[in-house]
Amino acid sequence: MKKLILILAFFLAGTAAFAQNMQTYKYAERDTLNLYLDFYTPETVHDSTICMVYVFGGGFIGGHRDGKWEKAYFKKLVDAGFQVASIDYRLGLKGAKNLSIFNTEPLEKAIYMATEDAILALAYLLEHDKELKINKDYIVMIGSSAGAITALQTDYAMCNGFLNSGILPQDFRLAGVVSYAGAIFSHEGLVKYRNREPAPTMLFHGVRDNLVSYKGIGFMNIGFFGADALVKRFKKYGYPYFVRRFEDYGHSIALAGSVTVDDLLWFCRHYVYGKERIQVDGTYTNLDPQTMPPYDYYTPSDLYK
Repeated sequence: MKKLILILAFFLAGTAAFAQNMQTYKYAERDTLNLYLDFYTPETVHDSTICMVYVFGGGFIGGHRDGKWEKAYFKKLVDAGFQVASIDYRLGLKGAKNLSIFNTEPLEKAIYMATEDAILALAYLLEHDKELKINKDYIVMIGSSAGAITALQTDYAMCNGFLNSGILPQDFRLAGVVSYAGAIFSHEGLVKYRNREPAPTMLFHGVRDNLVSYKGIGFMNIGFFGADALVKRFKKYGYPYFVRRFEDYGHSIALAGSVTVDDLLWFCRHYVYGKERIQVDGTYTNLDPQTMPPYDYYTPSDLYK
């Protein structure tokens, strides 16, 4: 019993110490909602410290910037030497029903709302870079599921002058984008980066993902393009990317952050710091399909009833 108490005390002390390195800031007010970000800081911050701007998942209907899973992931990132800014955003699909390729307006609106908020969060961080000791050349946006869609869409908006991206300094570029089961929405056909090329992009996606399509779906000029479709575009135009395809998994890859920190460190070393223009493509096979969690099989109709 005494040993268990000591273990619990040690765990709680570690959690408290981690929490002490976090400050919360209000970064915007939209539609009468106050939007906040939690800023986590490692013990030592250098000029080359990377700031990870994290966007949580939840289908644009739920999720939290400080959920239990997210906090465990942030601790790994901070322990690895990263700053982490975990942001709120408006959830635009609450109450949405019957989403399909023939009813994309609610999804488009939700993605654009979240993207506009993410751009506001970036603007706040850049305005307070001295106070927060952020190097604007080393900001990476990372997201899970709906958050991954938002991260990819934010860079897409910045490269094309969409939405409210004009509030950011003209010379600002993301140093990288990391997507766990994300996609880009387009109403002008295939994804095109018109004004400048995308940031180096890291993509994790389950091949069997039925919630955020791995390949992408389209009708007329409207499309929703997942990792496989994006890689084809990146490969065609020589854009730097790193993709991990998981053959026997679905949407659970949205929660693969904690087990892919080593990949993330490699990405930062070669793409963010090294500025290497390389394209890395890997496929993984799950040898035991019974280990797949139930939500691997989710479809939009399971969330938007």
